[in-house]
Order: sequence, then C-alpha cells, then structure tokens
Amino acid sequence: MYRQGEGGPRIGLLCEYDALRGLGHGCGHHLQGPCICAVAVALREAGFAQPFSVVVYGTPAEETRGAKVFMWEDGYFRDIDVALMMHGGPDTCVDEKSLALSNFLVTFRGVGAHAALAPEKGRSALDALLLAFNGIEFLREHVREDTRMHYTIKESPGPTNVVPARAIGEFSLRSYSRDVLNDVCARFKKIIKGAAMMADVDFEIEQEKSLDNKVPCYALNDVIMDNARACGAPGLGPVRKKTGSTDFGNVTNHMPGCCIRVKFVPEGTSSPQAFVDAGKTQAGHDAILYGAKTLAGTACDILSDPALLRRMWADFEEAKKRA
Repeated sequence: MYRQGEGGPRIGLLCEYDALRGLGHGCGHHLQGPCICAVAVALREAGFAQPFSVVVYGTPAEETRGAKVFMWEDGYFRDIDVALMMHGGPDTCVDEKSLALSNFLVTFRGVGAHAALAPEKGRSALDALLLAFNGIEFLREHVREDTRMHYTIKESPGPTNVVPARAIGEFSLRSYSRDVLNDVCARFKKIIKGAAMMADVDFEIEQEKSLDNKVPCYALNDVIMDNARACGAPGLGPVRKKTGSTDFGNVTNHMPGCCIRVKFVPEGTSSPQAFVDAGKTQAGHDAILYGAKTLAGTACDILSDPALLRRMWADFEEAKKRA
C-alpha cells in the first residue's frame, strides 16, 4: 500500500496470477504482474498534492479455486473504492459482464458385483451418473437461454464385467445471473437425488467453486477505453459481450471494477501455448506498457476529478439492481 495524506480516493490494483498445468501462465497472466507494478509506481511518482492511496493485491489461483472469493470473505478489498485489472488478449477492450459459475463434484456409491454371475446383487453407481447426465439434458429445455451446463466423468468406473461401485462426475453450471443460477443449482441437486434413487445408490455432492457474475460499471468502462485510445493501445475493439467466468465477478459485486484487455496475440488465437510464447515477444512487452498507461491514466482521472468516482459508484449501484 502507498498512502499520501489521510482520506481521498482509494485505488485498488489487482495483480492476478495463476498457471495452467504443464504450460505456465498461458492466458495472459504473465503480463499482469509487471503491468500492475508499473501502475503503482507511476501513481506514487505522479506528483498529486491531494490525499489518496494505492493498494496492490496479489490474487492467485484464478484458474482453479478463485482466491478473490476467499479473500473477500476474509475481509480483504474493503480498503479500496475501485478495482482495476489488466489482462492480455487478442484485442484491446473491456468486458460488460461475466457468467456466474457453480462447480460440483458428485460421487455415487453403489454395490459392486460380477456383472455376469451375480448382476442382481449389484447397484451400479455408473447407472446413477448416466441418469444424472440425462436429467441435465432434459433440464436444458427449461432454463433461461444464457444458462450453460457442462459435465464429464471424473474417472473410469472400471471394467465392463463388474458392476461399478463408485462413479464420480464433475458438473459446471453457469448463468449471467447468480439468482437464476441458484435456482438452476437447486434443480440440479434434485436431479442428482432422483438419479441416486432410481439406481438405488448413495450420493454425495461437493461444491468446488462458486463465482458470481460481474456487475458492470459503464462509466468506468468508458474512462478506461478513453485512456486506451489516448495512449495508442493496439487493436481497439468493442465491449466484449460474451465472456466466461472469473472470480473478479465477486469483487465487482461490491464496488466498481474493470479489467482492460490489451492486444498481444492475433485475433482468433486460442492455443494456450501461443499465449505463453507471445508473452516473450515485443508485442507482449508493449502490452504491459499499454495496460499500465491505460490504468494509470484512469486512476489519474479519478484523482483529478472528485465527482468522477461518485458517478462511477452511482452507475455501479444502478447496474447492480439489474444484475
């Protein structure tokens, strides 16, 4: 933290980092650390006379457990008024929203038996898992169009001549509304219970991850894009309407927040290895500086105009009502 005087705007800079197994920082996280450090140094050296503070948060495990969720629950982020982030990407833009996400690990436990000699003694856990998958498919007709439901078998249930005593499935449920998703999750749990009853097996549901949808702050988005244009950032694009899920959404449910995505790979790039390799190029190094200039300029606008932060909060509160 850097503090100048008492009171004033409290600028939050989130230094997100995580790695993909076997690849490293394959989606642009390898640019964020140096970018955010550059922003913090720039604000400290900017020469503002009025009071303000800058808080840099390291936020790990975005790809897995979503540390921002636990950090908020543990009392962090209460000392900032606005949350700013940077991420590399195929174009320079901001997001409008993100999908709320609930991940579940479901374990069915039945009774193993020889499938040929004593099938009547078996109770197939795999039957329950397949019934659950079918239940999800029937549910698709009766959910809002932005709902996403994904599933897979976590591990092999064993050979064909043995009634599986255990079967594990992973489920990911998403929606642009946490309230809508909560209802879908309740119906999903009934499907799991029903599948277990039909197969005459036991079950256990473990919630692995829960991310909220992003609440947009359009006023902040506009200021960030104005600064991206002013510093000549490459590949300026429109607001991204379709996004995945991020633990940054949990932060933006409590304050205005925005992540500037800065172009450093060609449009259409999807290979994680391509993102890793691009971080070593001149385009990757330039993206760090463009991101730093954009966020530093945004923070300077907030510090220079006391009414701007109030407008951002009013815009955020209005968007939250509609989220």
